[in-house]
Amino acid sequence: MIFQRLIWAALATAVLVGGVQTGVQRWQAAPLILAAEVYEEQKAETPEPVAPAAHVHAEAAAHEHEHEHGAAKEWEPANGFERIGWTLVANILHAFSMALLVFAVMGVVVAKRSAAVGSLALAGWVAAAGFVSLHLWPSLGLHAEVPGMEAAPLHARQLWWALAVASAAGACAVAGFVCAAWRWLVAAALLALPFIVGAPQLQGDALAGFGPEARVALEQLGGQFIWATTWVALSFWASMGLVGGLAFQRWVRPGLLAVLKGAGVADAGAVNAAR
Repeated sequence: MIFQRLIWAALATAVLVGGVQTGVQRWQAAPLILAAEVYEEQKAETPEPVAPAAHVHAEAAAHEHEHEHGAAKEWEPANGFERIGWTLVANILHAFSMALLVFAVMGVVVAKRSAAVGSLALAGWVAAAGFVSLHLWPSLGLHAEVPGMEAAPLHARQLWWALAVASAAGACAVAGFVCAAWRWLVAAALLALPFIVGAPQLQGDALAGFGPEARVALEQLGGQFIWATTWVALSFWASMGLVGGLAFQRWVRPGLLAVLKGAGVADAGAVNAAR
């Protein structure tokens, strides 16, 4: 019973939060991405220099590759309704996974710390930890980039991003679940760890291959895109805290408290106060 309540609450939360995220993305981030993609296509159309001795061979190989693999071109949604629709689907799926994570953390807090804490307040704290761990802390070392800009090697960025997320999440967990005074020192050390290691940096020009006009435009778009992605993430986690807190209070919490009461984990007074 509690599992069904959890799934339906997460799904309802995901639909609302995913819709909010899609709307904010269309308002803040999508125009910047579309503008940058125009310059990215111009860069892709610029032919790379070929050595004269290898020119004939390269041209023949390219023609053969086009002939063999032209039909296997990677699919991508068309701009407009199709792109918006698939973006909404992706955002709902992402919100569903995050809602399950948020509910799991909230359930642990209710079971282990206090059954009397309010659902909205608890969801707000968990959502704040999610924003810090999954967006703010990683973005301090690896900020969002518009299409067309070069970046450090993907594998190195993925490893550092995972380290930053794990460090920030660990710091939030230590601060939230440990009662000893030394928890603040450990949390600070965890937060500093990814920056002691150092985020991978591109060895070269991030805008190599673009003309002067495109470089100026992409630099402006890049700065705006950092703020746009921040607003998208902030709206996502704020709506997750609000909608998730209400869904947890309405569907998940009653079943969880009944399970805890039946197992003798929470005393009747705490359960009644929480309700």
